[in-house]
Amino acid sequence: MGSGLVELLIRNGYLKSAPIIRAFNEITRADFVPPEFEEQAEADVPLPIGFGQTISQPTTVAIMFELLDPRPGQKILDIGSGSGWTSALLGNIVSVGGGRVAAIELLPELHDVTKCNVEKFGLVSAGIVKCILGDGTLGYEPLKPHDRILVSAAADEISQALKQQLVIGGKMVIPVHNHLVYLERRGEDDYYTEEFAGFVFVPLVQKSP
Repeated sequence: MGSGLVELLIRNGYLKSAPIIRAFNEITRADFVPPEFEEQAEADVPLPIGFGQTISQPTTVAIMFELLDPRPGQKILDIGSGSGWTSALLGNIVSVGGGRVAAIELLPELHDVTKCNVEKFGLVSAGIVKCILGDGTLGYEPLKPHDRILVSAAADEISQALKQQLVIGGKMVIPVHNHLVYLERRGEDDYYTEEFAGFVFVPLVQKSP
C-alpha cells in the first residue's frame, strides 16, 4: 500500500500506534490482491480475492488493529486469513521480540494464497507466521494461549473455545453479524466487551458437520 493511503488513515485518525503504522507502510496491500486489482490496492475499498471472499477495506483493518493493540513479541491467532494481508501485518509487528502469528484459513485455495503472499516478506520461512489449514471457529489449541485473536469474517456468536484460548489480559476483535466486537479477558471467567456498529463483513466459513 502506498504511503498516500497510510497518511490519509493517519490524518483521519484511524491509524495511531507506531508499530501498526510501520507495518502498514512496510506490508504493501498490492501484494495480497489478484493481479487484476493491483492498481486499485491503494483505494480505501474492499476488493475480491476469489472464492466469494474479500480483502477488507484498509480503514476497517486499521480500526480492527487499533482495537486489537498487537505488540512486539506477542502470540497472535489470525482467523480467516484470506489472502494473508492481516497475517503479514501482524507478523511484521510481532517479529520484534520473537512473537508469532498462527494464520488459519478453512478454504484450501486461500490457505495456499495466504502462505505464498506472506512468504513474499519472508515471514513463513522465518517461523514468524505459521499458515494453518483448518476451522478457525475452534481456535488453535496447539499454540494456545494467545495474547491476541483477530477474526476477519462475521461469526454468529463468539465461541467459548476462542474466549478460553485467550490469556488473561488478552484481547480479541471479532465481527458478530455486522457489529465489530472488542473483547478483553480480565479474569478466568470475566470478559469485558464493547460493540461497534456500521460494519459489513463476509460470513465466517465453518467446516460442515
